Amino acid sequence: MPRLFTGIEIPAEISLALSGFRGGLPGARWMDPENYHLTLRFIGDIDARMADDVCSVLGERRQRAPLQITIDGLDSFGGGKPRAVFARTSGNGGLSELQAEQERLLRQVGLVPETRKFTPHVTLARLKNVSPIDVADYIATRGHFPKLTFTADRFVLYSSRASVGGGPYVIEAAYPLS
Repeated sequence: MPRLFTGIEIPAEISLALSGFRGGLPGARWMDPENYHLTLRFIGDIDARMADDVCSVLGERRQRAPLQITIDGLDSFGGGKPRAVFARTSGNGGLSELQAEQERLLRQVGLVPETRKFTPHVTLARLKNVSPIDVADYIATRGHFPKLTFTADRFVLYSSRASVGGGPYVIEAAYPLS
């Protein structure tokens, strides 16, 4: 079975704007813009029966209004050993509530709890053996980041195949937010 995760799709015009930040960081493996997404909950490699349970339980979530999402800057994960550059989001109350609800639902079908703190973001590049100084310089020289806002009217269940740099991602199911 493929690796599964839930996420928010990034509209084409936002992906195009984010793709303008590709390049300028030696050693970075840049994500293809068509694979940009905002991960809500990583599920992992599961068998077909569990995948059916996941699809079903995600359909049981409470109805909620579409979400306004604002992407407002660049950041990195990993501190002294940077592993990713990402576009960060702000004003994430509704997004955090949606993620917490998914966490509860997925635990009901037997998935282990996510141990990492939820940090909504769009990964732009994966890093390996990249200097933290180079990452800091990259982010500092792109300090005039334009706010990018969009409305998410659904979340999706993605699958991915093992590959270098992530993707391609396939939408397995979609769940409207309205």
